[in-house]
Amino acid sequence: MRIAVFLGSSPGLSTHQTATAQLGRAIAEAGHAIVYGGAGVGLMGVLADAALSAGGDVVGVLPRNLFSREVGHTGLSTLELVDTMHERKARMAELADAFVALPGGTGTLDELIEIITWSQLGLHAKPVALYDVDDFWAPLLALLDHMVASGYVSASARSALLVASGPPELLDLLR
Repeated sequence: MRIAVFLGSSPGLSTHQTATAQLGRAIAEAGHAIVYGGAGVGLMGVLADAALSAGGDVVGVLPRNLFSREVGHTGLSTLELVDTMHERKARMAELADAFVALPGGTGTLDELIEIITWSQLGLHAKPVALYDVDDFWAPLLALLDHMVASGYVSASARSALLVASGPPELLDLLR
């Protein structure tokens, strides 16, 4: 299985770094590959380095104009350079069998919301999960519940979003 991981290009909290490294190792040790945004910095670099050190296959997809800004990871199994963020998201979706979001900023949120929307529109039927480190995603989950209660998101679409608090549970949900 190839798992697309959306996460921050900033380092964030130390607990997020630890959880990210644990997930990178767990994915590699389970024999799965990672597809991610291709950066060598922040949580993105932590994920890639942990998976690579555990013998994992890591594919990065990075817009050319971000290669120096996000410091493209040069030690990946494969690094694909694309022209735009739209191409990055589409290519990651094409390569992935499942999607996971870890802590991150607005770029991570953009990737997550787009892939959830694509699922709701029937553009893919792949699992989408949140790795809810330190209840990072609790505010988003509350917002989605509010959207359901307000009639803007179906209960079935909301329940399709998987939530896990650790790598073993996450990998079980994605299977």
